[in-house]
Amino acid sequence: MKKPKSSSATTATELTRSLNQVLADSYALMALTHSAHWNVEGPGFFALHTAFQTQYEELFTAIDELAERIRALGAYAIGGLATFAREAQMEEFAAPLSQEGYVTALIAANEKLLADAARARDLAGELNDAESQDLMIARITIHQKTLWMLKSFLRS
Repeated sequence: MKKPKSSSATTATELTRSLNQVLADSYALMALTHSAHWNVEGPGFFALHTAFQTQYEELFTAIDELAERIRALGAYAIGGLATFAREAQMEEFAAPLSQEGYVTALIAANEKLLADAARARDLAGELNDAESQDLMIARITIHQKTLWMLKSFLRS
């Protein structure tokens, strides 16, 4: 007879699932941001092109940190484009969009990631996993700042 998982083991599994969700979100957001970087046009081109590059490069580094944290917890990091897309469930966009269109789409994607990171942070807190909680707090801080900047672009 199989032993039922303990509550803490279940919560630990939920945490690694939640961290993998943030990993998938981050990978999908990186791809969307990179696409916006390549395809944005108009009078705000230089500012947006540069901002999007800063954002996708930061996400690339974050993805590695997230995957390594998942491995440090004894789980496996998900991978593959189809898996990331399926797990992230982010709305894709196709070029061309207006500058405002790209910014609006990236706001929605960042907000989704932010919500998933908050769930992972809370689960880490329940487990007293300060390292995972700290990682999620750092990700939340970055995405809050990104959202502020993107939303500021839309203000007239």
